[in-house]
Amino acid sequence: MKPTQLRFWPDPRPAVDRLGEAFFRELPERPGVYLMYGAGDTVLYVGKARNLRHRLSSYRVANPDRLPRRLLRLLHRIERIDWETCEDETAALQREAALLLSLKPRFNRAGVWPKPRRFVTWRVRPDGLELALTEHPEPGWHSVGPSGAMMTYIHRALVRLLWRQSHPERGLAGMPAGWFGGAHGPQVLIPPSSAMPADAAAEFLALLTAGDCEEVQRRLVPAGNAFEQLARDEDWTLVTEHFARPTRSEPASSNLM
Repeated sequence: MKPTQLRFWPDPRPAVDRLGEAFFRELPERPGVYLMYGAGDTVLYVGKARNLRHRLSSYRVANPDRLPRRLLRLLHRIERIDWETCEDETAALQREAALLLSLKPRFNRAGVWPKPRRFVTWRVRPDGLELALTEHPEPGWHSVGPSGAMMTYIHRALVRLLWRQSHPERGLAGMPAGWFGGAHGPQVLIPPSSAMPADAAAEFLALLTAGDCEEVQRRLVPAGNAFEQLARDEDWTLVTEHFARPTRSEPASSNLM
């Protein structure tokens, strides 16, 4: 067992020294958000709490052996703490997310910048089906979204699925170099074939992204071998699970660690 060094003096309590014991005793035991201010009335940190009294009381002692250095630096810079109650923890989470985006506090690591929202878009061209991943759909393109970073993997899975549908005789091994791993980039042209012209590929894609999985599954071409079956099953699961339920935005996190 690692020996613990004995301490001959009490742990620092910079927040208590500045705000007083009464501040922590009088906090409500309700959900809410809190803002920690430093010198010059600068917001240093924004957080949310299920119970404001319990959460803020955890900042009373700045034990250098137990707390991360980043948190210790924050505690020694606090000049005041403001708080506001919310109806419930969900409302507190939403309020925290809005404050993080508007204030961008120095000591918050997550949630201070909006997450990129991506669309999968497609259009039919004379030379094939063009499939793109973009933050801003262009006029004349069909689109689905927006969603977060998962759309990158959805886009890659759709390229593999559409390639297998359009070129079953070539299979995944016959894809252009690098396509299997996503080296095609955010915009790719899938050439048509007698098995699936561009219009049919667009219809297949529209049904899939609309969540009509049963109809799409009836149209799937058989896998050529065990590897292709496994790869197709993984792509199919990823895509259908994503489009079979509504897309939900992820709440921001305000973890200091």
